[in-house]
Amino acid sequence: MKKELAYILTLIVFFSLYFIANKTIFADIYHPLQNILHFYPLSYSLTYLIVGIPLLTFVLFSNRYQIFEALGLSKGFIQGVLVAFLFSIPMFIGYGMLSSFKIDIDTKTFWLGCVIAAFFEELYYRGIFFGQIFKNTRLGFFPALIVSALIFASLHLYQSNDVATLIGIFITTFMGAGLFAWLYVEWDYNLWVPISLHFFMNLSWSLFSIADNALGDWSANLFRGLTVLFAIGGTILYKRKQNIPLAVNRDTLIMKKTTVPVK
Repeated sequence: MKKELAYILTLIVFFSLYFIANKTIFADIYHPLQNILHFYPLSYSLTYLIVGIPLLTFVLFSNRYQIFEALGLSKGFIQGVLVAFLFSIPMFIGYGMLSSFKIDIDTKTFWLGCVIAAFFEELYYRGIFFGQIFKNTRLGFFPALIVSALIFASLHLYQSNDVATLIGIFITTFMGAGLFAWLYVEWDYNLWVPISLHFFMNLSWSLFSIADNALGDWSANLFRGLTVLFAIGGTILYKRKQNIPLAVNRDTLIMKKTTVPVK
């Protein structure tokens, strides 16, 4: 247990270094890169990787250099995209109906708000912060989730100054973090599943200009809720048909008896 506690504390320290670097020197790294590359999607992506070097290095060495396997990036990309797209269909259809299928999205929103946000948020918060704690220690799903989900939800509070709206945004994003973490675990740590679902949910939200923040109104949340139900129900149904037990259960919810080996 002492080794596990040391591992968790070390991971928190390295994640804190990433978090602080992301908040303080991101722009200082991005602008020089952009002046050289003149392609902001690549400049943003490289900057996210650079500020995360200490954290990524820790994951690399703590998983015997099998970083892609440890994070779930070596799993089925096509499977992750197809599964996530099926789950997100209610949002695309519902939001299309609400906006009379009037598409309104710019290139920067697509790259930064959909592609890059989905990939790097899931990489750092699900694949590393939540995933490495849950896989490499005996902490169960809920304890591993709670810290990463709290931080993830807090990052979206810039979207409003109204207290009631802020509470709604926090709850919505916190629950989203829980859904993405659960899908990550249940789909055999295939990180492309939460990355792709995060992307498609953000894309549908932006494509039809549903709201200015992550909260939205009742109609927007109705279709988002249907996608959540599709994701949960579809995952459970698939695992039952394949005779695969749920990975998150009463034996893994709070404390596990053993850790999950890297595949």
